[in-house]
Amino acid sequence: PPPQELQQLKEQHQSLRVLQLDIVCEDSIKKVVRETEALVGEKGLNCLINNAGINRIATLDSVTAQDMLTIYETNTVAQLMVSKAFLPLLRKAACQDAIMGIHRAAIINVSSRSASMQLFFQNKKSEEVYPYRIAKTALNMITCCLAADLMSDGILCISLEPGWVKTDMGGSKVSDKETRQ
Repeated sequence: PPPQELQQLKEQHQSLRVLQLDIVCEDSIKKVVRETEALVGEKGLNCLINNAGINRIATLDSVTAQDMLTIYETNTVAQLMVSKAFLPLLRKAACQDAIMGIHRAAIINVSSRSASMQLFFQNKKSEEVYPYRIAKTALNMITCCLAADLMSDGILCISLEPGWVKTDMGGSKVSDKETRQ
Protein backbone atom coordinates (compact mmCIF):
# COMPACT_ATOMS: atom_id res chain seq x y z
CA PRO A 1 0.00 0.00 0.00
CA PRO A 2 1.11 3.60 -0.58
CA PRO A 3 2.65 5.55 2.31
CA GLN A 4 0.12 7.35 4.50
CA GLU A 5 0.78 10.77 2.92
CA LEU A 6 0.07 9.43 -0.58
CA GLN A 7 -3.00 7.58 0.62
CA GLN A 8 -4.37 10.83 2.07
CA LEU A 9 -3.71 12.69 -1.20
CA LYS A 10 -5.39 9.89 -3.14
CA GLU A 11 -8.48 10.16 -0.93
CA GLN A 12 -8.59 13.96 -1.44
CA HIS A 13 -8.08 13.81 -5.21
CA GLN A 14 -10.11 11.09 -6.91
CA SER A 15 -8.20 11.39 -10.21
CA LEU A 16 -4.81 10.73 -8.55
CA ARG A 17 -3.30 7.33 -9.30
CA VAL A 18 -0.44 5.97 -7.21
CA LEU A 19 1.82 3.47 -8.93
CA GLN A 20 4.53 1.66 -7.03
CA LEU A 21 7.96 1.65 -8.69
CA ASP A 22 11.30 0.19 -7.69
CA ILE A 23 13.58 2.16 -9.99
CA VAL A 24 16.47 -0.30 -9.73
CA CYS A 25 14.30 -3.23 -10.83
CA GLU A 26 13.78 -3.63 -14.59
CA ASP A 27 10.59 -5.67 -14.13
CA SER A 28 9.11 -3.00 -11.88
CA ILE A 29 9.92 -0.29 -14.43
CA LYS A 30 8.26 -2.29 -17.23
CA LYS A 31 5.18 -2.89 -15.07
CA VAL A 32 4.77 0.81 -14.25
CA VAL A 33 5.21 1.77 -17.91
CA ARG A 34 2.38 -0.64 -18.83
CA GLU A 35 0.19 0.72 -16.02
CA THR A 36 0.92 4.29 -17.10
CA GLU A 37 0.16 3.48 -20.73
CA ALA A 38 -3.23 2.09 -19.68
CA LEU A 39 -3.94 5.38 -17.87
CA VAL A 40 -2.74 7.86 -20.52
CA GLY A 41 -3.71 5.96 -23.67
CA GLU A 42 -2.96 7.44 -27.07
CA LYS A 43 -2.25 10.90 -25.65
CA GLY A 44 1.00 9.65 -24.14
CA LEU A 45 2.87 10.97 -21.12
CA ASN A 46 3.51 14.72 -20.96
CA CYS A 47 5.89 14.87 -18.04
CA LEU A 48 8.26 12.42 -16.39
CA ILE A 49 9.88 13.66 -13.20
CA ASN A 50 12.85 11.60 -12.03
CA ASN A 51 13.12 12.44 -8.35
CA ALA A 52 14.67 9.37 -6.79
CA GLY A 53 17.68 9.84 -4.63
CA ILE A 54 19.56 8.25 -1.77
CA ASN A 55 22.57 9.46 0.14
CA ARG A 56 25.24 8.10 2.43
CA ILE A 57 27.59 10.30 4.35
CA ALA A 58 31.08 9.50 3.09
CA THR A 59 34.32 11.45 3.02
CA LEU A 60 37.38 10.66 0.95
CA ASP A 61 38.68 8.57 3.85
CA SER A 62 35.45 6.67 4.47
CA VAL A 63 33.89 6.22 1.00
CA THR A 64 33.77 2.65 -0.31
CA ALA A 65 33.28 1.21 -3.77
CA GLN A 66 29.96 -0.23 -2.60
CA ASP A 67 28.81 3.23 -1.42
CA MET A 68 29.64 4.63 -4.84
CA LEU A 69 27.94 1.82 -6.76
CA THR A 70 24.77 1.85 -4.67
CA ILE A 71 24.30 5.62 -4.86
CA TYR A 72 25.24 5.73 -8.55
CA GLU A 73 22.78 2.95 -9.40
CA THR A 74 19.84 4.75 -7.79
CA ASN A 75 20.70 8.40 -8.41
CA THR A 76 22.04 8.06 -11.95
CA VAL A 77 21.69 4.76 -13.81
CA ALA A 78 18.10 4.12 -12.72
CA GLN A 79 17.06 7.63 -13.79
CA LEU A 80 18.35 6.94 -17.29
CA MET A 81 16.67 3.53 -17.46
CA VAL A 82 13.33 4.94 -16.30
CA SER A 83 13.58 7.73 -18.88
CA LYS A 84 14.43 5.24 -21.60
CA ALA A 85 11.50 2.98 -20.66
CA PHE A 86 9.02 5.88 -20.80
CA LEU A 87 10.28 7.23 -24.15
CA PRO A 88 7.51 5.61 -26.25
CA LEU A 89 4.86 7.32 -24.10
CA LEU A 90 6.73 10.64 -24.14
CA ARG A 91 7.06 10.44 -27.93
CA LYS A 92 3.30 9.89 -28.24
CA ALA A 93 2.69 13.05 -26.22
CA ALA A 94 5.28 14.99 -28.20
CA CYS A 95 3.34 14.29 -31.40
CA GLN A 96 0.26 16.04 -29.98
CA ASP A 97 1.68 19.57 -30.29
CA ALA A 98 4.26 21.43 -32.37
CA ILE A 99 5.75 23.73 -29.71
CA MET A 100 8.39 22.23 -27.40
CA GLY A 101 7.61 22.55 -23.73
CA ILE A 102 6.34 20.81 -20.65
CA HIS A 103 2.77 20.94 -21.99
CA ARG A 104 3.96 18.70 -24.81
CA ALA A 105 6.53 16.23 -23.43
CA ALA A 106 9.32 16.66 -20.90
CA ILE A 107 11.79 14.76 -18.76
CA ILE A 108 12.71 16.60 -15.58
CA ASN A 109 15.63 15.20 -13.61
CA VAL A 110 15.80 16.47 -10.05
CA SER A 111 19.38 17.38 -9.34
CA SER A 112 21.04 18.89 -6.30
CA ARG A 113 22.93 21.96 -5.27
CA SER A 114 25.81 19.67 -4.36
CA ALA A 115 26.14 18.70 -8.05
CA SER A 116 27.05 22.26 -9.03
CA MET A 117 30.56 22.48 -10.44
CA GLN A 118 30.52 26.25 -9.93
CA LEU A 119 29.67 25.97 -6.23
CA PHE A 120 32.20 23.19 -5.78
CA PHE A 121 35.01 25.38 -7.09
CA GLN A 122 33.82 28.33 -5.01
CA ASN A 123 33.89 26.21 -1.83
CA LYS A 124 36.90 24.10 -2.86
CA LYS A 125 35.89 21.17 -0.69
CA SER A 126 33.76 18.11 -1.24
CA GLU A 127 32.30 17.80 2.26
CA GLU A 128 30.81 14.45 3.25
CA VAL A 129 28.69 13.65 0.22
CA TYR A 130 31.19 12.07 -2.16
CA PRO A 131 28.86 9.43 -3.66
CA TYR A 132 25.78 11.68 -3.78
CA ARG A 133 27.58 14.67 -5.28
CA ILE A 134 29.27 12.58 -7.99
CA ALA A 135 26.07 10.70 -8.89
CA LYS A 136 23.97 13.87 -9.17
CA THR A 137 26.68 15.52 -11.29
CA ALA A 138 26.53 12.50 -13.61
CA LEU A 139 22.73 12.84 -13.70
CA ASN A 140 23.19 16.39 -15.00
CA MET A 141 25.31 15.04 -17.87
CA ILE A 142 22.66 12.40 -18.60
CA THR A 143 20.17 15.26 -18.88
CA CYS A 144 22.44 17.07 -21.36
CA CYS A 145 22.77 13.91 -23.46
CA LEU A 146 19.01 13.28 -23.38
CA ALA A 147 18.32 16.88 -24.34
CA ALA A 148 20.58 16.60 -27.38
CA ASP A 149 19.25 13.18 -28.42
CA LEU A 150 15.55 13.96 -27.89
CA MET A 151 15.41 17.50 -29.27
CA SER A 152 14.36 16.21 -32.70
CA ASP A 153 11.50 14.31 -31.00
CA GLY A 154 10.32 17.53 -29.37
CA ILE A 155 10.94 16.24 -25.84
CA LEU A 156 12.21 18.87 -23.44
CA CYS A 157 14.87 17.59 -20.99
CA ILE A 158 16.06 19.62 -18.02
CA SER A 159 17.79 19.22 -14.68
CA LEU A 160 16.11 21.08 -11.88
CA GLU A 161 17.70 21.94 -8.55
CA PRO A 162 14.80 22.70 -6.22
CA GLY A 163 16.85 24.03 -3.32
CA TRP A 164 16.32 22.71 0.18
CA VAL A 165 13.21 20.58 0.53
CA LYS A 166 11.80 19.31 3.82
CA THR A 167 12.12 15.54 3.33
CA ASP A 168 13.61 12.63 5.21
CA MET A 169 16.85 13.21 3.29
CA GLY A 170 16.65 17.02 3.28
CA GLY A 171 16.02 17.27 7.00
CA SER A 172 13.59 19.37 8.96
CA LYS A 173 15.21 22.75 8.33
CA VAL A 174 17.82 24.46 6.20
CA SER A 175 21.25 24.04 7.76
CA ASP A 176 23.65 26.93 8.23
CA LYS A 177 25.94 25.23 5.71
CA GLU A 178 23.19 25.33 3.01
CA THR A 179 22.39 28.99 3.60
CA ARG A 180 26.07 29.92 3.24
CA GLN A 181 26.36 28.21 -0.15
